[in-house]
Amino acid sequence: MSRIPTTFAALSAQGRKALIPFITAGDPHPDLGLPLMRALVAGGADIIELGVPFSDPMADGPTIQRASERALAHGMSLRRVLALVSQFREENATTPVVLMGYANPVEAYGVEAFARDAQRSGVDGVLVVDYPPEECAAFAAAMKQAEIDPIFLLAPTSTEQRYDEVAQIGGGYIYYVSLKGVTGSGNLDLDEVARRIPLIREKVGMPVGVGFGIRDGATAARIAAVADAVVIGSRIIEEIENGEAQTAPQRVTVFLSGIRAAMDGVKP
Repeated sequence: MSRIPTTFAALSAQGRKALIPFITAGDPHPDLGLPLMRALVAGGADIIELGVPFSDPMADGPTIQRASERALAHGMSLRRVLALVSQFREENATTPVVLMGYANPVEAYGVEAFARDAQRSGVDGVLVVDYPPEECAAFAAAMKQAEIDPIFLLAPTSTEQRYDEVAQIGGGYIYYVSLKGVTGSGNLDLDEVARRIPLIREKVGMPVGVGFGIRDGATAARIAAVADAVVIGSRIIEEIENGEAQTAPQRVTVFLSGIRAAMDGVKP
C-alpha cells in the first residue's frame, strides 16, 4: 500500500485537511529539486505533487509551461525525476510523492519498467493527465501491482458515469479540477465546488482534492472547509520564478506556511 491512505487517515483523525503543493521537477534547476522538496515539507506539505516536465503540457497554463521549458532546458527527464524521488526518500520516508505528467514520457519509458522503477524510487501515486480511465485499465493495474495509486482527474463537466469509471480503477484520491480551463486560469466558483464535492466523495469512495485556480490562503481555507485536500501549483511556480533561484526554497516555505496556517484555521 502507498503512503497516501495512511496520510489521509492520520489527517482525518486530527481534523485537518491535506495540503498538496505542486512543483515541476528540475525547475528552476535540477540542483534545486531536493531543496525545494524539503522546503515544501517545511512549509506544511502533506503530499507532494512532482511534475514531470513535458514539451506539450496541454492541461497546464503559461506558468507551468514555463517551468517545464526551464526544466527540459536543463536536461530533466522522467529517469532523472525518479532519481530525485530516490534522493528524497533517503531522508524522508513518510511524505507521499505523486508524479503528475503526461502519457508520452511513460509510454517511451515502458509501462512495466516505469512501474518497477517508480516503486523502487519511492513513488506513491501517479496522475497521468491524458490517460482517461476507459483507456488505461492495464496501466492502472500495473500501478496497483507496484503499490502505486493511479490518481485521476474529475472536472465540472464530468458525468456520474465518469465518477463510476474512476471509482473502479483509481486509487489514493481524486483530483477535482475546480474550473474549466488550464492551470492558473479563471475564477473559482466556490459554491459550485461545495455542491460537487459531497457527490463525488460518495460516488468514488476516496478523498477529494481540489486544484486549479487556488492562489491564496483565504481561497485555500474555503476549499479546505468542503474538500479533503487543497492542491496548489501555479502560485508556487510564480514564487519560484519571481526571484533569485538560490533563495527559491526559502520563499516557497514562507508562502506555503501561510497557506497551511489559513487551512488549519478551518474546522471540518
